[in-house]
Amino acid sequence: MKNLFRSSLCALAGAALLGSSMAQAQAGHKLPEIKYQEFKLSNGLQVLTHEDHRLPLVAVDLWYHVGPLNEKPGRTGFAHLFEHMMFEGSEHVGEKAHIKYVQGAGATDVNGTTDFDRTNYFETMPSNQLELAMWLESDRMGFLMEGLNRELLTNQRDVVRNERRQGEGRPYDVADEAVFHLLFPKGHPYYGSVIGSHADVESARIADVRDFHQQFYTPNNATIAIAGDFDPATLKSLLEKYFGPIPKGPAVEAVNVQTPPITSQKRETITDTVKLPRLSVAWLTPKAFTPESYSIDAAMQALGGGKASRLDEALVIKAQTAQSVSCSNGTYALTGITTCDITAKPGVKLEDLEASFWAELGKLQKDGPTAEEVQASKALSLTGKITGLQRLGGFGGVADMLNYYNQYTGNPGFLSKDIAMTDAVTAASTKAATAKYLTKDSAVVVYCIPGAKKLDDVPRSPADTDATVKIVNPYTDEFEKAQDWRKTKPAPGPAPAIHLPVPTEFTLDNGLRILLVEDHSLPVLSASLVSRAGSENNPAGKGGLATLVSEVMGDGTTSRDLAKLAGDQEKIGTRIGTGSGLESGAISMSLLTYHSAEGMDLLADVAQHPAFRADDVDRRKKQRLIRIGQETDNVQSMAMRVGPKLIFGDSPYGQAGNGTAESVESITGSDLSDFYASHYGPKNSALILSGDITRADAEKLAKTYFGKWNATTAPPVEIPAPPAPQPTRIVIIDKPGAPQTALYAFGLGVPVSSPDADTLDLMNYTLGAAFGSRINMNLREVHGYTYGARSGFNEYRAGGSFSSGALVRTNVTAEAAKEMMGEIRNFPEKPSTEEELAAAKEAQIRSLPGRFETTFAMTSALSNIFVNNRPLDYYSNLPRKYEEVTQADIARVAQKYLHADQLVIVTAGDKSKIGQSLKDAGLGPVETRDISGKLVQ
Repeated sequence: MKNLFRSSLCALAGAALLGSSMAQAQAGHKLPEIKYQEFKLSNGLQVLTHEDHRLPLVAVDLWYHVGPLNEKPGRTGFAHLFEHMMFEGSEHVGEKAHIKYVQGAGATDVNGTTDFDRTNYFETMPSNQLELAMWLESDRMGFLMEGLNRELLTNQRDVVRNERRQGEGRPYDVADEAVFHLLFPKGHPYYGSVIGSHADVESARIADVRDFHQQFYTPNNATIAIAGDFDPATLKSLLEKYFGPIPKGPAVEAVNVQTPPITSQKRETITDTVKLPRLSVAWLTPKAFTPESYSIDAAMQALGGGKASRLDEALVIKAQTAQSVSCSNGTYALTGITTCDITAKPGVKLEDLEASFWAELGKLQKDGPTAEEVQASKALSLTGKITGLQRLGGFGGVADMLNYYNQYTGNPGFLSKDIAMTDAVTAASTKAATAKYLTKDSAVVVYCIPGAKKLDDVPRSPADTDATVKIVNPYTDEFEKAQDWRKTKPAPGPAPAIHLPVPTEFTLDNGLRILLVEDHSLPVLSASLVSRAGSENNPAGKGGLATLVSEVMGDGTTSRDLAKLAGDQEKIGTRIGTGSGLESGAISMSLLTYHSAEGMDLLADVAQHPAFRADDVDRRKKQRLIRIGQETDNVQSMAMRVGPKLIFGDSPYGQAGNGTAESVESITGSDLSDFYASHYGPKNSALILSGDITRADAEKLAKTYFGKWNATTAPPVEIPAPPAPQPTRIVIIDKPGAPQTALYAFGLGVPVSSPDADTLDLMNYTLGAAFGSRINMNLREVHGYTYGARSGFNEYRAGGSFSSGALVRTNVTAEAAKEMMGEIRNFPEKPSTEEELAAAKEAQIRSLPGRFETTFAMTSALSNIFVNNRPLDYYSNLPRKYEEVTQADIARVAQKYLHADQLVIVTAGDKSKIGQSLKDAGLGPVETRDISGKLVQ
């Protein structure tokens, strides 16, 4: 089931579902730890710091100990709404300036998130911009209300409700919320979505914002974690300067909420505009960091957490009654929430699927997991925890983990105990926890079946709402005057030197290129075998072949079937991913270096000896055909299938990677084998290694596992030129009842080899790439039409595309289209200002080191070098290229490549509600097409 909250713990939560590996400790390997310092300011602000001078970056992660747990009845979603308000402006920073300052400084991992028990704000900054982060975060902690007004609140109510509609438009979202409504009584903090109901969000008023801020957004109810490249004495001085003067707030009383147990099964049937029915089963289980919660983690991994889990093997692989299975365990302050979602194949009754589900769970309760299942859970968890430490901030980074452990255990250094508690899990403890908590009587069961999507939307508040309300400054004039120094934005420190990676390269005798970047800070290795085997190579009429080949390659080799291959990966704490894009296919993994040889043996086996068993091919084809049919469940998927086809026609660039029902039906096992033989081979591939490995060891592993690989591959295909651009027109793809419209404009772009590609990066940063870009600020921040809008250029070997768009409120589809097209049309006449170009350069250049924080990110970047035939020093030269761009260059490329009169505006939504307004918009002729791109009369 999809989480109904936004959390910065994605990487950690994923790890928490798995467990760690005692085998590593028994083998004598020293595990990493997070060294930190802790102190408090006089106003109660808790400070956690961790020094790391690997990169010129510093992560700031501020947690306020408030969430839906603290909301009043009738105010669901208020903590999340307030998270949005924190970006709207504070007294000394200025209206909507926060995000522009951090992105303009080159920040990465910038966000604010809310979950049931806390709200956090984070940014990873260039280390010379640490003071800027202190200024920004302290001003919105201490001086938010002085910068807010009713117009800003109205705008963010719209934005938040658009975010909710975006979720409501996704398949099964309404069923996910129904699960929570059964698990918890109305009025319980976890009853509703963290985003809140439409009615409650719309009822929020300025006085509510003021009271919430003064009660909860105080230094004594917050913890700030700072990790990275800083001087401790300087940091402490900055904390005292910026946060020290903020007065201590009122005490926040502990929340005493009892979660009533479920003693008799609860059931509900929900309808949604989906193709396939889905079964959801959920339970209340032990809360975070209790011993039994770790056993539930292991149970979920065995039951439905892996590729060859029990439910996957029984329902997806053997019986083939389920399209997909997903089981997970989330743990919070009040309880754990354990869920299994099973999507049925066409024609399968949910009653039959449910019976099979309980039968498999019954076996786990009766016999417990195997030793191998428990070991796999532990190994995967340990890998997840240690690889997460590569990042300073952001989702699951070091600063985030310090705050996470502190929030739930009171001990920021809980990592070693976390690992120990996972190590303590046994088959017996897992069996006992499964029998105790995952019973039929204590479950909630939701059937989601095809039908109408029933939503509880409400009208916007009257225009004069809060018109007479005045915000009273909580501070005295004397205090305000004493803080006038905050009006001056702090200057950055001396810019740190940027040293971007240049890989070492060597070539095996068989022609396989090896690209290597060493990083010995953690015992982590990422490896990726990249081949020129993308969808551009699909034969005529065989759309979807390349992606199907990569999927089946991950299902077994000539010596390992699916179960054996998955088990061998999981027992060493890794999962090998196989995937294919337009121009390349990749086989990738990340693992602890203790298992480098075993992992490389598996990677090489998948790359060189795929079995393409008939059963796997048949199963994957059936799943693919169903997924293609499910694309009409989602308006964004509909728009993204049709848009490129209308620009590129029958060119590979216009074809969906999944193919069509007709093309997939025509694919045979021989087609897969022939495609593999023609496009996967040493002379057509590169092995990319990044992490804790030396050049000598890299050569040894490469020669041992890939040195005997021999294959002759086909030359690159010729890509036909796209059709001549046509005058701008509007295309409607009808989805009755859709709560939002997918609004996207498509046009031609440039190839990756274009000398203007880097200049277009800077131009598009201002147009639509940044949060503070013209398109996003217009559609989201000025008009409240969307949760977020963007534009971008996709660059390929022989061409490229431009696109811009967003998911917008149905009733403003035409207005949003006019505003978006206006921004695109006006940009060539009003290109980037001197200030905008400077901000774009600073953002792009200073954010570059953050793109190489992890070994996985490094292998992705090096894949770009191989696939696009870039020089090895491409990234190290990129800052210079950006610096050389002038305003005249921006004006030139805007005139040359932005053609508002040659775009296809695709709108996937409810035609009965958007059709007439689009015809009246004056943007061009309107036509209706189906999801295959064919005209509908």
